[in-house]
Amino acid sequence: MTRLSGLLQTRPRLYWLLTLLLGVLSAAGFAPLGLWPLALFAMGVFAALVPLCNGWKQAAWLGWLFGMGHFTFGNNWIATAFTYQSNMPAVLGWAAVPLLSVYLAVYPALAAGAARALAGERRGMAAVLAFAGFWIISEWLRSWVFTGYSWNPFSMVLLGPMDRPGLAAMVPWMGTYALSGIAVLLAAGLVRLLVERRWTLAALAAVLVAAGMYWPAGKGEDGTLAVTLVQPDIRQAQLNDSRFYEANFSRLAELSLPQGEAGEPRLVLWPESGMADYLEEGYPQRYYDRTTALGSPEFARARIARTLGEGALLLTGGQRLAFEDGRLAGAYNSVLAVDDDARIAGIYSKAHLVPYGEYLPMRAILEPLGLSRLVPGAIDFLPGPGPQTLDLGAHGKAGIQVCYEIIFSGQVVDRGHRPDYIYTGSNDGWFGMFGPRQHFAQARMRAIEEGLPVLRSTTTGISGIIDSRGVVRASIPAHRADRIDAIVPAAGAVTPFARLGNMLALGWALAFLLIAFVALRQTDS
Repeated sequence: MTRLSGLLQTRPRLYWLLTLLLGVLSAAGFAPLGLWPLALFAMGVFAALVPLCNGWKQAAWLGWLFGMGHFTFGNNWIATAFTYQSNMPAVLGWAAVPLLSVYLAVYPALAAGAARALAGERRGMAAVLAFAGFWIISEWLRSWVFTGYSWNPFSMVLLGPMDRPGLAAMVPWMGTYALSGIAVLLAAGLVRLLVERRWTLAALAAVLVAAGMYWPAGKGEDGTLAVTLVQPDIRQAQLNDSRFYEANFSRLAELSLPQGEAGEPRLVLWPESGMADYLEEGYPQRYYDRTTALGSPEFARARIARTLGEGALLLTGGQRLAFEDGRLAGAYNSVLAVDDDARIAGIYSKAHLVPYGEYLPMRAILEPLGLSRLVPGAIDFLPGPGPQTLDLGAHGKAGIQVCYEIIFSGQVVDRGHRPDYIYTGSNDGWFGMFGPRQHFAQARMRAIEEGLPVLRSTTTGISGIIDSRGVVRASIPAHRADRIDAIVPAAGAVTPFARLGNMLALGWALAFLLIAFVALRQTDS
């Protein structure tokens, strides 16, 4: 480490390159690569470099470089979205990813700079605890500042394979962001053992971590509600093309036909964006003529009810329009519940919208520059009120999250009205190979965190049924039209995180920092 410290001062550019590379390697632990040992090693080496910096400013600079590598590689799927719109050149996507990373890298910079300011040049576990505590706070800040972007907290590298939760089984007692702090502690501890050449302890620690990642999950409890989860594999180019609206509906309907006894309660799940029909009355007729079957929302609902049969209730993604003084003012990205009497039994509207996807910030400035949102349309989507639970009677109490919303730890459930399950509909057809797998993994983390099953229906995949331990009971891979017929898993016990939310994660951060502060004061005295 002394040699590395000297190298930092004499050949800083080489050091900067190393830090960028460590950031890239740390993101290799996320899906679909899942190289969690490499990710932990990279994070551990970076944590060891922070005390070697010449003051907090240099540590913050290295943290920013680490973040640039980490977020640019981890968010590479965003570039693919630009190939599915015609308003901006597709090559702009490859500029958008590093430009976004310029901002996101501020958060690792804050963690590294603050840890160096508190711990100084000391390299013991107190310094590591300080770094882990500030990392938790930085991820929490990233989840809400400027509306938030909490994609891929570092804790995701500790999520196990599909049939077991891995070390993410600790999430109910700490939350996702605090688990990121644990991941930093593990990473730094393992690297420290290697640096000190304590091979036996390092090997033992590595075996214990690996055992935790692959420990069998056991059998979870089953519920009683039948569910049909549909993945129509409607490709992005066809979703918004009116020539395919009826064909898209037919595909959804064919995959949803009843197979059991008539009259038994059955929940049917369709994805976000799969159906173009407007299901509510009250819009000017010209809007129904463009999209809705026979220009009638009543007919659109009635054919859904006939298709699904007696006892069925549909949760489907759909758009709702908002008018002011007879003029279209915006739209809502919603989930509508349609029962077997062709009535709308409940509505949820997405609250956490995607900047530049569903609305264009600073439209008056950016639109004249040639920028637009990625989702087709000239009007912006409007936010809904936030997490809600829809009481659907015999079909249970449903918590709803639309697409991007499911990534926000602590923001997915109405805590005053705990649901029986979370339904999340999504359209991941924009996001290439990396995005859908990372999105599905984060849905698994929400299931573990809240102790609730998550039912995920998407247009192109990955769709699946996740129980309250994060175990995937059934799934449909990407780019396959298929259905899952199953029983909704039972909800687990209310977790500490479900009661306290991210106050629990911040409590862990405070504990780490308090222990670090006391230990550092003792070494000074």
